[in-house]
Amino acid sequence: MGLRAKFVFLLVVYSAGFLTAVYCLAPAPEQTPGQATQRGSLLGGLKSDEFAMSVNSGIHKAIGLSKEAADRAAQMIREKIEEAQSKSDK
Repeated sequence: MGLRAKFVFLLVVYSAGFLTAVYCLAPAPEQTPGQATQRGSLLGGLKSDEFAMSVNSGIHKAIGLSKEAADRAAQMIREKIEEAQSKSDK
């Protein structure tokens, strides 16, 4: 890695750290009396058990979809390899 690349990398890392500090230290916007907090309104109606079950279900669905996609991709790759091998045998 050259000197220029190291400098750019350090500049990006320093900037990210500085911007994170500014974001964390910035004052929160004031709320009007009728305005509900976002966190309370979002999580207020959920029970932790229901939330855990829904997250678990979503993760299992994602795993199932990824397995199906991997199987389809493997099948397509096998077909392409067989095509290439049959063309090379001719």
